[in-house]
Amino acid sequence: MSTPRQPRETRAGLEPLAVLPVFVPLQDKRAVLAGSNGGAPWKVKLLAAAGARVDVYAEAPSEELRGVPSEIAAGSVTLHERRWTPEDLQGAAFAIGAMEDEADCVAFVAAARAAGAIVNAVDRPHLCDVKFGAIVNRSPLVVGISTEGAAPVFGQTVRARIEAMLPRGFKHWVAAARDWREAVTSRFHGFSERRGFWERFTDRAFAEPDRTPTEADLADLLGQTEALPLGGAVTLVGAGPGDAELLTLKALRALRNADVILYDDLVAPEILDYARREARTMLVGKTGHGPSCRQDDINALMVSLAKSGKQVVRLKSGDPLVFGRAGEEIEACEAAGIPCTIVPGVSAAQGAAAALGVSLTHRDAARRLQFVTGHDRRGALPEDLNWGALADRSVTTVVYMPKRTLRALLERAVAEGLAPETPALVVFNATRAKQATVAGTAADLAGRIEASDLEGPALLMVGEALRRHNARGTDAPRRDPGRSLLTPGIVRRTGGPCGFPRACGTPWPL
Repeated sequence: MSTPRQPRETRAGLEPLAVLPVFVPLQDKRAVLAGSNGGAPWKVKLLAAAGARVDVYAEAPSEELRGVPSEIAAGSVTLHERRWTPEDLQGAAFAIGAMEDEADCVAFVAAARAAGAIVNAVDRPHLCDVKFGAIVNRSPLVVGISTEGAAPVFGQTVRARIEAMLPRGFKHWVAAARDWREAVTSRFHGFSERRGFWERFTDRAFAEPDRTPTEADLADLLGQTEALPLGGAVTLVGAGPGDAELLTLKALRALRNADVILYDDLVAPEILDYARREARTMLVGKTGHGPSCRQDDINALMVSLAKSGKQVVRLKSGDPLVFGRAGEEIEACEAAGIPCTIVPGVSAAQGAAAALGVSLTHRDAARRLQFVTGHDRRGALPEDLNWGALADRSVTTVVYMPKRTLRALLERAVAEGLAPETPALVVFNATRAKQATVAGTAADLAGRIEASDLEGPALLMVGEALRRHNARGTDAPRRDPGRSLLTPGIVRRTGGPCGFPRACGTPWPL
């Protein structure tokens, strides 16, 4: 009998920041740049692009710097061919020192700070109040990227990747958002309604990024938002088996819209990073044979939060409809009159099969696929399993939560007619960085598992469809070169998931 535990809130703080990313409005404000080193022309262009009135002081300006006033599309630039003076800094909101001489730059920085300006010194980070990073310009959508000077080339590469992902047409949608915000705020006084409007607005922008939104779009989105029922609701969301890149777009949308997220122990922590920062996250974990929150407590908490007007996401590992106790939670919502919707997820079986490169329904080996639970309500081997179905040579069987009963299950299946030589394997931590596989047969797999030191959520697969995989002795290296063979029958994944989703050809959800 597992030990009860109470749901608890997990409000993780921000990880340490090397710098604080901020955006400085400079429209119609005065900015000063003194000096004419190699970085000066670009800095002047940036200040002017932000709408600043830029005064440039340079005794011997370069030809490139002389040409800047004729190249700008916003703001203004006035070139003064003389040395700067402290009086020149009065009234400046932003100041940049672009001198070759260190002492001159130190004096300029001191004078600028005394005048109340924000200060940057080109190529002298120790003198800077703020630093410039790589910029993606879809103004009024602006993305800034900083590596704190550690890897400028890396930062530029990230910028290029983001630019490739963000269509230039997004600037029209962001401009429309700016123009429509007042109308939306005056129409919808509730936070959840306004968020709902902007969620639908964003979906439309991503679906049609290269056209300019019109007043017809505004009217349509306002109408859609007004037609939605008010009040709290519950969404059961499948988080997938672990790899955050396996989340569906609908799951991402639900996470972004949630006020409260109730999640299980098996949900990968990085998946919670996709939730909006203001959302409360509460661990309501149920661990096999360990301390668990009671299902009745989870149901009561879920219903009470929704009754208070919250948008509640019940986040479950894998697919909520596959051994996820979704039925009990749906019934609790129905009994309380709470709207409940379901967002399916990639199941553990699907994720594991994909990671292994195994077709669970290979037409030469399997005509049927069955999912089976490894234990009953008491944690013991279920007595009412269909042993004849488990022994069928034409079926692939996937057993969820099998660790405690694995030996008893396989021995009973063999006794009931399952061929001892039937290929079998257990996948630990499917799709995660620590994924590991123990392969064998129905007769010897239990011993192999007991001899291993592997931990984590496990999935048992049995059937002829696995024979080709088991004969390889390792996972296909073309799919994951980070895997290595440890001992016969045991494969551990040593490589992590792709650190930059777009580079792998998959969308980068925002």
